[in-house]
Amino acid sequence: MDTRLDQETALWLRWDKNPLTLESVKQLIAEGNKEELQKCFGARMEFGTAGLRAAMGPGISRMNDLTIIQTTQGFCRYLEKQFSDLKQRGVVISFDARAHPASGGSSKRFARLAATTFISQGIPVYLFSDITPTPFVPYTVSHLKLRAGIMITASHNPKQDNGYKVYWDNGAQIISPHDKGISEAIEENLEPWPQAWDDSIINGSPLLHDPKASITKDYFEDLKKYCFHRSVNRETKVKFVHTSVHGVGHDFMQSAFKAFDFAPPEAVPEQKDPDPEFPTVKYPNPEEGKGVLTLSFALADKTKAKIVLANDPDADRLAVAEKQDSGEWRVFSGNELGALLGWWLFTSWKEKNQDHSALKDTYMLSSTVSSKILRAIALKEGFHFEETLTGFKWMGNRAKQLIDQGKNVLFAFEEAIGYMCCPFVLDKDGVSAAVITAELASFLATKNLSLSQQLKAIYVEYGYHITKASYFICHDQGTVKKLFENLRNYDGKNNYPKTCGKFEISGIRDLTTGYDDSQPDKKAVLPTSKRSQMITFTFANGGVATIRTSGTEPKIKYYSELCAPPGNSDPEQLKRELNELVSAIEEHFFQPQKYNLQPKGE
Repeated sequence: MDTRLDQETALWLRWDKNPLTLESVKQLIAEGNKEELQKCFGARMEFGTAGLRAAMGPGISRMNDLTIIQTTQGFCRYLEKQFSDLKQRGVVISFDARAHPASGGSSKRFARLAATTFISQGIPVYLFSDITPTPFVPYTVSHLKLRAGIMITASHNPKQDNGYKVYWDNGAQIISPHDKGISEAIEENLEPWPQAWDDSIINGSPLLHDPKASITKDYFEDLKKYCFHRSVNRETKVKFVHTSVHGVGHDFMQSAFKAFDFAPPEAVPEQKDPDPEFPTVKYPNPEEGKGVLTLSFALADKTKAKIVLANDPDADRLAVAEKQDSGEWRVFSGNELGALLGWWLFTSWKEKNQDHSALKDTYMLSSTVSSKILRAIALKEGFHFEETLTGFKWMGNRAKQLIDQGKNVLFAFEEAIGYMCCPFVLDKDGVSAAVITAELASFLATKNLSLSQQLKAIYVEYGYHITKASYFICHDQGTVKKLFENLRNYDGKNNYPKTCGKFEISGIRDLTTGYDDSQPDKKAVLPTSKRSQMITFTFANGGVATIRTSGTEPKIKYYSELCAPPGNSDPEQLKRELNELVSAIEEHFFQPQKYNLQPKGE
């Protein structure tokens, strides 16, 4: 056995006090199971801007009691260095309903161990006594003016996974260089501190606070400010079905509907209670579309409901489906719902603010791989639109900067069904987005309009924006590198492609290297990162396509869009053209046969 592996396992046997993970490591050593030991101990989980995300189980590459203790010790020391008033301010910790009986790990247990670490150092902890949606953590950081927040969740990942998501004192997810600083601090604090394993020290500690009752009350009070048509909601005939996909969302969605004076939505009974096994779905991810929504459609058909609202398991995302006159269900893409919510929040804001001088301080944001529909609306209506790098950490941090400058941030979204409709949460929030969508649908119904009809009206007024996104699965980092290097040296050395099949390329931005040929100095304006791959191609026909690696999954993703100017466009023709463009990108740029890539499984 290699010596590093020997060292890692020896330390593990000395430090791990969880009988289940300890026993399984002892067993692997006794069996001489090198392959499995390599998987568990080959490399420590990398702490990135999204925190940690990995399978639960034994070893330094998995989520378990010991790695949670080590991570929190590092985070704690880093925060002490950054904030002299950490002992006055404190941190918030919450968790979802995930659990892994085989290794004795669960989100709740991890949250308690994290709380123990801080309290052992005299730092106050606001630990939720029960599961909450992820957005409750950034909300609590901002609302109680705390120094940091931790959410134990793996969102919509498969059931064996868990994660550790970190928020900074500004209420947004961390960005560089904090991830690096925390990572280094973890490495310096691997040995568990004396009280690390004794979570009984937090019981009755004056440093432990349970924010559940007060924060829940305040959150829904704040949410009420985004209710514009209370009387419409009270009277509406539109019926809603809600699913929380075995996650945390059910109680919170019932409360949100109540806050807006709606009758409660029909909850999918098989999926409304938290269940870490996610028994009714293959993947608990509403982004996967109709498969996750089968039970919702059945209940909607039974109760004559026209609209389905689906949260992912930690309730920070939202999928929406609407029954069409044909009897078919239409699941809106993240970009389509982004267009609807952006239009609605602007329209509602404009009605309350007749003074047009306020427009110059009004902003909307979306990430660079999301639809540019907000840009089109902003151009026509006179407010500001900005794009950020992919991920809500960028939008949350930018929104906070703008708010601190006295600007008004109305809305931010990303195509991965994430929406920030209320800037009192500087992150995506599937609870507020769902109830605001319900109000939009109820309001439109008074005008005899459906969500689909209103979406079409938005496209006619501001120009059609047709999008298509997918991914290939690739487990080999070397192959990923080859694929992207091929694109950077496509026409001989250091030449990007000039065409893709029959489509002419008019612009290239590479956010891995920092190259952008649309800028006078050829340097990209958005921050660049050598750690992840991302190239955007602009085509002469008005198409844009971005190819990038995923931060949390073994995927190479692509996002494509055709934008037409306002006026009479034929959406079917645009769709055909976009499909041709996407096929060309798959064939010429991805070359799935050559690189042995696995297509997205339907």
